[in-house]
Amino acid sequence: MLQLKEVRKSFGKRIVLDNLDLQIEQGEIYGLLGPNGAGKTTAINLICNLLSPDSGFISFNHFPIERIDKRWIGIAPQENLLYKSLSCQENLSFFAQIYGLNKKQRRERIESSLAAVKLSERANSPIDTLSGGMQRRMNIATAIVHQPKLLILDEPTTGLDIETRYEIWTLIQNLSQQGMTILLTTHLLDEAQHLCQRIGIIKGGRIITEGSLSQLRELIPAKEIIVIETEEEEKAIAIGHSLGFTSKYYGQNLAFWLPRQFELKEIIHCFQGINISSISRQSVQLEHIYLEVMNLG
Repeated sequence: MLQLKEVRKSFGKRIVLDNLDLQIEQGEIYGLLGPNGAGKTTAINLICNLLSPDSGFISFNHFPIERIDKRWIGIAPQENLLYKSLSCQENLSFFAQIYGLNKKQRRERIESSLAAVKLSERANSPIDTLSGGMQRRMNIATAIVHQPKLLILDEPTTGLDIETRYEIWTLIQNLSQQGMTILLTTHLLDEAQHLCQRIGIIKGGRIITEGSLSQLRELIPAKEIIVIETEEEEKAIAIGHSLGFTSKYYGQNLAFWLPRQFELKEIIHCFQGINISSISRQSVQLEHIYLEVMNLG
């Protein structure tokens, strides 16, 4: 279990973490979401013992973070931490030696790590001959070669195509099923929604809300969201408000929060009298929650 209790960190007069409280349970995939500058990277650096907090307490498995075995934590940073002229096997051997694995352990862990990321057949390939997706998987392989208890993944699928993203998602889920605790930072809200048992949203150096997706959905008083395309938006908004619907704009899209799920014919009947080009329906998604929380927090 990872715990941050009332952690503060400043750089000069700038407060980056402001009494941050965070707790991640063993075997959990926890998503930490927030805009750039919210404090995610600083929190990771503190967990990895690369920085010291100004005040507060950080522990892992009930041990102060500065006293734990360095092999308990693995990190795959946003930028691939790989030596491109070396092969996959040579990269893993290098990182395994850093973590103090003996020759027999290195051989076993290199094989199992390559198998975990489905790159066994590319063991002798130089990194610079691998695709972008393969390199991201290798980046994770270097983070798990020493069998950490806590794995930190910083933007693991940024810039990847959708097929490769799904490959990485499957890998992360497999690691979690093996009992590894995972802290995931991402700007891809569908990624957090797909992978994480719990999600924390950080703003201004503190967690402003957290919970499972079902718990976070309770923050929005809507059972369904409809997006309406019409040239008569002002009339549509007036009708929606008269029916008790909350109107929102998501980008250029006019949406309404519905207090219950309506039949399509009911929705059309509600907005009769105006010219509607299209109506789309969707459940409350993490992006809706995130935008609402960030505006309120």
